[in-house]
Amino acid sequence: MERMLRGLPASPGIVAGPVHLLRWEVPDVPPRTVTEAEVPLELTRFHDAVERAQDRLRHVRDRAAHQAGPEEAMIFEVQITMLDDRALNSEVEGFIRERRSAEHAFDLVMLEWRRRFGRASAPMLRERVGDLMDLHIRVLGILLALPDSDPVDLPKGSNAILVTHDLTPSLTVQLDRDAIAAIATDEGTSTSHVAILARSLGLPAVVGLRDATTRLRGSERVVLDGTTGVLVVNPTDEEIAQAKLRAEQAAILEESLRSQAGVAAQLRGGERIFLRANVDIPEESEIAAESGADGVGLMRTEFVVLGRTSMPDEDEQYRAYRRVVDAFAGKPVVIRTFDIGGDKLPVGGFPTEPNPFLGWRAIRMCLDQPDLFLVQLRALLRAAAHGDVRILLPLVVSVDEVRRTRALIAEAARTLNERGAVFRDRVQVGVMIETPAAAVAADTFVNDADFFSIGTNDLVQYTLAVDRGNVNLAARFTPLHPAVLRLIQLTVEAGKKRGLEVAVCGEMGSQPLTAFVLVGLGIRHLSVAPRAVALMKRMLRSVSPESAKEAADAALACSTAAEAERIVRRLLQAAAYDLSPAELGLLGSETGDILGYAV
Repeated sequence: MERMLRGLPASPGIVAGPVHLLRWEVPDVPPRTVTEAEVPLELTRFHDAVERAQDRLRHVRDRAAHQAGPEEAMIFEVQITMLDDRALNSEVEGFIRERRSAEHAFDLVMLEWRRRFGRASAPMLRERVGDLMDLHIRVLGILLALPDSDPVDLPKGSNAILVTHDLTPSLTVQLDRDAIAAIATDEGTSTSHVAILARSLGLPAVVGLRDATTRLRGSERVVLDGTTGVLVVNPTDEEIAQAKLRAEQAAILEESLRSQAGVAAQLRGGERIFLRANVDIPEESEIAAESGADGVGLMRTEFVVLGRTSMPDEDEQYRAYRRVVDAFAGKPVVIRTFDIGGDKLPVGGFPTEPNPFLGWRAIRMCLDQPDLFLVQLRALLRAAAHGDVRILLPLVVSVDEVRRTRALIAEAARTLNERGAVFRDRVQVGVMIETPAAAVAADTFVNDADFFSIGTNDLVQYTLAVDRGNVNLAARFTPLHPAVLRLIQLTVEAGKKRGLEVAVCGEMGSQPLTAFVLVGLGIRHLSVAPRAVALMKRMLRSVSPESAKEAADAALACSTAAEAERIVRRLLQAAAYDLSPAELGLLGSETGDILGYAV
């Protein structure tokens, strides 16, 4: 087997540890018939497997409740109940009585139920598809006597490298940060859900390995380098020593950068840059605040929904939002309304669609489900009473969507007022610019929006027609493409004419090379991963506005992203002349890893 598996860097860090291989996929089931005399035995095997699966789910539920909370653990309670469904059991028993083996009968029924639920008109039924798949995998694993690979029973301090095809919501809520030291996946890119989650948890990660789950057996020791996107299998003692040395050097450099927490983010000459933090889960808000960020530029609220079977109520959402607001003590906190859809689906999908990135998602879903949306808006207005909360609307393509949202905000305020609740309804409402339509028509929003925030992850995806989660297209996901830069320039110009704040909250803002260009395009508000705040401050304080504008102009004049990257890298290294060799190393190598993508 090849000893070095190459993927895409997703979350920085170097870790050596044992592989915990998680093959969470439906196994192949060979058709098998049984004799009439064997039917009772197969019925018993099926019912025993269901009982064992339920016992396992209770264990998983209790562990998830302890680690992630009781609401997130409810997903497993629902699955336990589903296995008691009379219709499901009756159909399996019917196939067994037709002399099919227990595993073949269960496989046939689950395939049909998943197909039927996926095509159902009722959203509640479509939401169950993910649960059915989990049960399909779990019960078949028992019937086929496959090894149990749940990431639940790893002892604390295992320092394990979780290797799996992809992370589903039901797997995500089981992650134990005291046992899992890093993540490696076959699927994904540097802007996919698993990469964003890993960065939020502070776990090194490599994604896009394609076939690591089939190459590995699960007994290997590996070195995972989340900075270069490499997984070294069964490393030599020398390779382990080198990895530890690089990790120690990175830790020393990171410690030195922490001194930047108390200094302002400003360019040479003193011009201020507002550097805020992206917050994916409320639990990381305190760490984000300690990073020295000037507030929150993007709080993703869909993580309140992922990995559970029901939407959170108003009080639960209010507590989550307020925790972030309190952590930042009066600094701006931009909270994005539910961006459910695309690669951020609740359990079972919401809904199941052939092309969710272009489907019923984000602001479209919220406006079509006003009862659901009003719960979130009331929670946001209540949280706003404790700080500077600003509401950000995702995937907006028409000013009508902004106006309809403002009407719902007014309705939410009336309800809260009638209840005598403490709230603040005078909140800024911003538009997320993440489609070519929104960027080209940015001037149509200026009378109804209070600010713009450019979501570069989706803007690149929609502009270049490149699925950001498709590992086969990762090399084509190029943020410095001239079309992307021109759309950002259009947005900045529209905002400036009206005096609106124009921010960037996508991954382009977290990478020094692309952030250098953004500053040159006129962006003065960046929102980055908390761990990137110190490095970004160091870089920003090392460059002048003139050098950034020179880089942006040069990039805009290029005909390809590769050409732009080469020129901008050279200009950044020349402009940031006071950075140490180690700090310059963080700006990436000539292979293009600064962008986080293989080029």
